[in-house]
Amino acid sequence: MNILENLSGIKHLDAGNFFLIAGPCVVESEENVFLIAEKIAEITNKLKIPFIFKASYKKANRTRLDSFTGIGDETALKILKKAGHTFNIPVLTDIHSVREAALAAAYVDVLQIPAFLSRQTDLLVAAAKTGKVINIKKGQFMAPAAMQFAANKVVQSGNKNLMLTDRGTMFGYDDLVVDFRGIPEMREFGYPVVMDITHSLQQPNQNEGVSGGRPDMIETIGRAAIAVGADGIFLETHPDPALAKSDGANMLRLNLLETLLEKLVRIYQVVREF
Repeated sequence: MNILENLSGIKHLDAGNFFLIAGPCVVESEENVFLIAEKIAEITNKLKIPFIFKASYKKANRTRLDSFTGIGDETALKILKKAGHTFNIPVLTDIHSVREAALAAAYVDVLQIPAFLSRQTDLLVAAAKTGKVINIKKGQFMAPAAMQFAANKVVQSGNKNLMLTDRGTMFGYDDLVVDFRGIPEMREFGYPVVMDITHSLQQPNQNEGVSGGRPDMIETIGRAAIAVGADGIFLETHPDPALAKSDGANMLRLNLLETLLEKLVRIYQVVREF
């Protein structure tokens, strides 16, 4: 958890709680980002949960060419920076290439390496050299133990401020499964471990070229992750997932977030007694 101390705007570190990375999948508009950021900040302040706001400034990995990718790189990054300042919260976004590392680092506090790019050495090194906190998502094709090598690339490039996020493992062609042994295994590397409880319920590569999902299982994955020792929870949320421009099929509806987090806090408090 020490890496969170390096993030401007992070709150409630002394509350003895898991931390939350949450927001919409992608920046759709300033209005949408501000609505979601403000609501999550209100809830996490109430529950004393350290909070990092998340939104991709663009989506580089889409199944179809006509899928929404973003509103413009710098336009979206400026919105993220403004949201961070307005609500005094740290902000996370994905990067996809070496060039993007320095670009995004000028606007956000945490750089995220997408799961499909978690073995890309040049990308990990470029992210590390920005000095930002780095969140590496475990590739859907990787065993948890293999994540130590991705982490080592960042550390050996001079940056020890990183966290590791599990988002499930490929199960056949069109589904993912979560192996909860991975959370304690990755925690042994000495970095905070996060469970992405919405992307792990994704059902990728459906016949129509749009990913499906199982949002009805979000609470189940969240409960299990906290119970086995996850340091943080990652989730995507939207006021109306059916209208979201990306990954709506596995998102949590924003008005359900507070109830979910209340339950996870109670589980976390019980687990800490053992």
